[in-house]
Amino acid sequence: MGIARSQAWAGMLLGAALAAGALPAQAQAKPAGLGAIFTCVNAGGRNLTADRPIAECLDRQQRVLNSDGSLRMILQPSLTSDERAALEETERRKLHERSARLDAIRRDRNLIARYPNEAAHDRARHVALDPVRNALQASEERVSELRKERQPLMAETEFYRGKPVPAKLTSQIDAVDVSIEAQRALGLNQQAELERVNGLYDAELGRLRRLWSGAEPGSLGPLPQSALAGAGR
Repeated sequence: MGIARSQAWAGMLLGAALAAGALPAQAQAKPAGLGAIFTCVNAGGRNLTADRPIAECLDRQQRVLNSDGSLRMILQPSLTSDERAALEETERRKLHERSARLDAIRRDRNLIARYPNEAAHDRARHVALDPVRNALQASEERVSELRKERQPLMAETEFYRGKPVPAKLTSQIDAVDVSIEAQRALGLNQQAELERVNGLYDAELGRLRRLWSGAEPGSLGPLPQSALAGAGR
């Protein structure tokens, strides 16, 4: 009778602890059951033993023993709000890193599939650069034409030395000068685009050479932002 009453009393205590939320999440998910012995060493180094989770040891591991002294389970310490936030941040970072790695693997595999060798990559580079080169050449040719148009206009101003140049002639020269400056600005933009596209292909080629040499997809870190911007072409 004494044993039965003791077990019933332990069960009541464990139920009360569960109802009050005194148990850590691990213990609530899997109650220790009847006959459990909880042991721990508190912050002061004292060994404590009880028939239910020990409040002084909620911040550290507690061993849950069977009545014969064998280990039944280990209760992990409860987390503070700050510790829980830090754990969640760590998990978010790990998830982000895993996602970035999977994305790098996918992009590397796509690169290898698109460019099985350097000749294929060179062809793609030329295809991408040709429109920019053509536009740059057209701008340079237009500047040359405008300069030729300007020569007779400037020659005509020689007839007006010491006299006011007619407004119409001045307006024509100004219009040509504005057009020349516009074409020069356009040419600078096209030159910058030429360098940007070349830089993109240079970054890809460096990565591809390592992949062609046997590097595992995704092992080379994230792609440069410039390469990412053009990866969908």
